[in-house]
Amino acid sequence: MSHALPPMRSGHQVRLLQGSGEFFPALVEALDAAQREVHLETYIFDFTGQSAEVAHALERAALRGVRVRVVVDGFGSTPVPPPWEERLLQAGVEWRVFAPPGWLGMLWLGSWRRLHRKLCVVDGAVTFCGGINILDDFYDPNHGPLASPRLDFAVRVTGPLVTDAAATVERLWLRMQAVRDIRQARLSGALVSLRAASSPRMGMPRTARPEGPRVRAALVLRDNLRNRAQIERAYRRAIGRAREEIIIANAYFAPGRKMREALVSAARRGVKVQLLLQGRYEYFMQYYAARPIYGALLRAGVAIHEYSPSFLHAKVAVIDGHWATVGSSNLDPLSLLLAREANIMVDDAHFAAQLRHCLLHAIRVEGREMDPAEYSHRPLRQRFMEGVALALMRLALAVQGKKYL
Repeated sequence: MSHALPPMRSGHQVRLLQGSGEFFPALVEALDAAQREVHLETYIFDFTGQSAEVAHALERAALRGVRVRVVVDGFGSTPVPPPWEERLLQAGVEWRVFAPPGWLGMLWLGSWRRLHRKLCVVDGAVTFCGGINILDDFYDPNHGPLASPRLDFAVRVTGPLVTDAAATVERLWLRMQAVRDIRQARLSGALVSLRAASSPRMGMPRTARPEGPRVRAALVLRDNLRNRAQIERAYRRAIGRAREEIIIANAYFAPGRKMREALVSAARRGVKVQLLLQGRYEYFMQYYAARPIYGALLRAGVAIHEYSPSFLHAKVAVIDGHWATVGSSNLDPLSLLLAREANIMVDDAHFAAQLRHCLLHAIRVEGREMDPAEYSHRPLRQRFMEGVALALMRLALAVQGKKYL
């Protein structure tokens, strides 16, 4: 298991993208310019509305000879609609499903280890990373059309970390291929080496040297092998160094004891701490299990704002006007302890100012600040629901061999 955080390196261009309205056109532009290969990983790949434009771009790339590989999560994504399945197959798009759930579905707790990261690497020269699925902001698979778009972010990056992202998506693809080969070999009586099958089979293309500002950035991953606590550690380090301001927007916020203590400590030493959290009910466990921890934060002076015009799906932060992160990792045990996640960490005042402006607008115009007195007098029924949700979360993690403190 790796303990050291990846270093911030200079030489990057990082472009902030808000919502699918900005992310999809930028992604389609990169896919249409692809010449050699495209690797795309996403939790949800939906074909409704604007997200179909990404599917069209993948199809176009494959038809002109680009090697297109797509990995979707087996729980997050529903089966590809038959017409699209046929089109992508005919175009030559290689499509893989990560950990398809068995007949027990999510009742089998081993299936809680999901592919939640959203990464795309095009020609080894540009990377997209963030919290945005291939899902139209005005559509939700569980709730149908949305009146307002989700609040979410992604980034487009060129520079040295693209090599890291390319190696990451390549490694997962080859491991999945190796497992597939072994299953087929068992059926045929042959033997296949997982180690040999998992080693890279092609050289990684050199990353294009970016023009313009030399932004410092790093790709930070979370998985169950080498990077079990990297994203949480990066957050805690930045929070521990904060001197003026911390702004965090997170969809599912139920951090463990160490991160809660870091936020409380920051607030008590005079740092202005603002949290923008989910105000609209979406999932029982994530919604109710988060609320029992609000009390200690509110008592320390942390300002909690709930966002409810639409679904808050962002996983971002800005600290002291120069450190920022955009990625897929929620600050809850399911993300921090179980799922494969990817965040871009950026050290740049201009980028941080852009993200800070977006978050402050959401806080001031669309957020509702939680009243500590109102929180302390919340109804008994709500407290009961919170206790049930927290107990279920702890039980699920205990079965996984994890501990939530």
